[in-house]
Amino acid sequence: MSILSFPDVERLVVDFLKDRTELAGTVVDNRPPAGFDGTQKAVLVSRVGGAWVDDLHVDQPLVDLEVYGPDKATAHGIALAARACVLELIGTAYGTAVVTDVKEADGPRWLPDYNRPAGNRYLATVRLSVRPA
Repeated sequence: MSILSFPDVERLVVDFLKDRTELAGTVVDNRPPAGFDGTQKAVLVSRVGGAWVDDLHVDQPLVDLEVYGPDKATAHGIALAARACVLELIGTAYGTAVVTDVKEADGPRWLPDYNRPAGNRYLATVRLSVRPA
């Protein structure tokens, strides 16, 4: 019996997005930066669910992209850029795992953050298909 080795999909997405020119000047991470109040340009990446599909030998995590900006228009622009970039993950190798598919589960939608009332937030969810080692 072989032991599965699942990649950290949050880090996979963060590492893929953080150096994209489309997101220059935007913090991309899986946790907010120190002093974050929701007005900084940021993409916060979180695995929010998903499941292993044994018959297909593939992990299908659901990943949220919480996108913030100093105003609604900027946050929306960053959300659209992050959306376009994450759809290019297909074929990306991460360690010994490979992203075999990306499906948008829910496109960017305005979702005020009541914990950060000055912030402007859009939220999108994608489902990745990842074939682990």
